[in-house]
Amino acid sequence: MTTACAKSRIEAQRLLDTKGITTVELDYESGWQDAIELGRLGEMLGIRVEYRGHESIAVKSRAALVAGLKRPKETFRQRNLYCEFNLDRLTANDLAALEAKACSLGDYILAGHLMRDVDEVWAE
Repeated sequence: MTTACAKSRIEAQRLLDTKGITTVELDYESGWQDAIELGRLGEMLGIRVEYRGHESIAVKSRAALVAGLKRPKETFRQRNLYCEFNLDRLTANDLAALEAKACSLGDYILAGHLMRDVDEVWAE
């Protein structure tokens, strides 16, 4: 099973014509608008088309959170950053700075106990 990630409608259409691909993920802001039409086309070709507006990330430590927020964001998706460490151990200023950085990227810092499904893990 080969999954390919499309960053635009044109790229998604090209991927639907590529042999060996079983799933195309639409990873661009207007992908939700294209999901039904491209999904129907994909269905005729035996290719699944998916759109997700967010990702769930398990964050193992403060250092992993800091490092993850410093890396270039390669997706338009909102990232829900579920911290599996004690957020109470951060100073108010430290937490506010990390939340401001996350917010500027369109992401949210959340307590780990709220986590359901995980798409990625930041362990540093």
